[in-house]
Amino acid sequence: MSKNDSSTFKISRRSLLKGSAVAAGAALAPGALTLGQAEAQDRSNTMVVAAPATPQSLDSEYDVSLGTFEAVACLYDSLVEFEKKPDAGVPTASREDITDYPDKPGRVNMVGKLAESWEIDPDGTWARFHLRKGVKSNWGNELTAEDVVWTWHRKLALGAIGGFFANTISLKRPEQITAEGSHTVTFKLDHPNPLLLKLQPNLYNPIYDSKKIKEIATDDDPWGKSFLENNSAGHGPYELASLVRGQQAVYKGRADYYGGKPAMENVIFKEVPTSANRVQLLQGGAVDIAQYLQPLEIIQLRSAPNVAVETIPATFMIWIELNAKIEPFGSIDVRRAMNFAFPQEQIIRTVFQDLASPLTACMPDIYPGYNGDYWEFGKQDLAHARELLKGAGYGDGFTTSLAYNAGDPVQEPMAILYQSALREIGVNLELKKVPAATFYNNVTERKQPMIFYVDSPWCPDPGYSMNLYFHSKSFINYSNYENARVDELIDGAAQTNDQTARLEMMDEVQKHVMREAPWVFGVFPNYTMARSKDLMGWTYYTSNNMRFQDFYRAS
Repeated sequence: MSKNDSSTFKISRRSLLKGSAVAAGAALAPGALTLGQAEAQDRSNTMVVAAPATPQSLDSEYDVSLGTFEAVACLYDSLVEFEKKPDAGVPTASREDITDYPDKPGRVNMVGKLAESWEIDPDGTWARFHLRKGVKSNWGNELTAEDVVWTWHRKLALGAIGGFFANTISLKRPEQITAEGSHTVTFKLDHPNPLLLKLQPNLYNPIYDSKKIKEIATDDDPWGKSFLENNSAGHGPYELASLVRGQQAVYKGRADYYGGKPAMENVIFKEVPTSANRVQLLQGGAVDIAQYLQPLEIIQLRSAPNVAVETIPATFMIWIELNAKIEPFGSIDVRRAMNFAFPQEQIIRTVFQDLASPLTACMPDIYPGYNGDYWEFGKQDLAHARELLKGAGYGDGFTTSLAYNAGDPVQEPMAILYQSALREIGVNLELKKVPAATFYNNVTERKQPMIFYVDSPWCPDPGYSMNLYFHSKSFINYSNYENARVDELIDGAAQTNDQTARLEMMDEVQKHVMREAPWVFGVFPNYTMARSKDLMGWTYYTSNNMRFQDFYRAS
């Protein structure tokens, strides 16, 4: 996070739409909106978002930056999605229904997206999806079963984020995903897997237009990695009009979208690095949504006459990765000491203005299977932290560093308070401020001894959460945590549909993880939507991102 910029920042809605061009190397899809056209659009069908950063990449296999979340969500569609329901605490909002339904297929309440119907084996060894006919990509190509097969083959071949998803649902070989005719796809597993259906709606499981990518593929790049960094090839409600990283992305609603043209026909996603400036723009009416604000700013905005601010419990988690491959964090006792020194209560009170709760487990507390009984670190205990360091051979302390995201308004004050606390147990914590545009590269490279991470497991299942963060082979195990028993339990839970047995195994995993502390357990922040009062339709997703297609203007 950067400190609030006190300089005056005045900008009009019109100026937000000026001065950008298509990024070098990025092609426009047929019929894509030019910026000159966007500038002329009526406010009723144009939405402007102030965000910390533009998308780093449009390829969901490799990029997990916040701007990319929004891009993937509007450019692509999945096979199915969770049904929506009204939020119990916010009358103007809806949310995904992630309730565990024992009597429904896959124990979930799903509705079709690219798939109009599906069947799943009660034992969870296969699923068959029947695709909608007549669905077109942003390049005009019709959706076929081959697109789904190719998409999953790409995941297996590249072995990145999609490879993790494939492994999570026990897909190891290309022949396990097959087309049956032009519009039917079958997934076949070697053993039961409880996540076969539940994982399909994941934001990072989009279906690609394989025909388009094959046209531009080369021998050196058969899966279109270079192309998809700057271009979309999807069946979602929007297409990319332009992208200039560091400035803005412009999205145009597709008139030929199978679900109907979005009410917000044009979306301007503007990079505004400081939260203070994002607040000013929202208050002045220059933007419709201001993302990732400081809690104090959220409280102050509640009195703004033209602004609606809503906060709801979410799946967000903020923690600090302790890199087990960089000393001294290979020591469990050192990692536990770092947790006992963490000023969690102070941070919740002062940084979050009580708009957060303690992170008491290694998965969201609103998910089935959550267990907070193994959490020991609620009360800061510096004396015990010193004892643990002494027992680990660090009685004189040590020097290390903590990297934080300059675009996140809460990470810097959290880091400063933590730095002060650690000084009392002899730990010299150097703070490294990393620009938002490159922060997630620092996370994925796993070269920092300590680094903030903000995430949520985008599947409401404890097996997914544990596999995502703590399996030794997980792409997203950024703490480099390894425990053979934990791997065994995660793998075992992925091969049974016995819910009782699965929850018992996941409970044991939580016990190991909380005891061995691969993270500094931070907070559960509430999710906040700060928007123009006339902008309606907000839906909360477990991925903690917006879907532009949900919004409309109040009449």
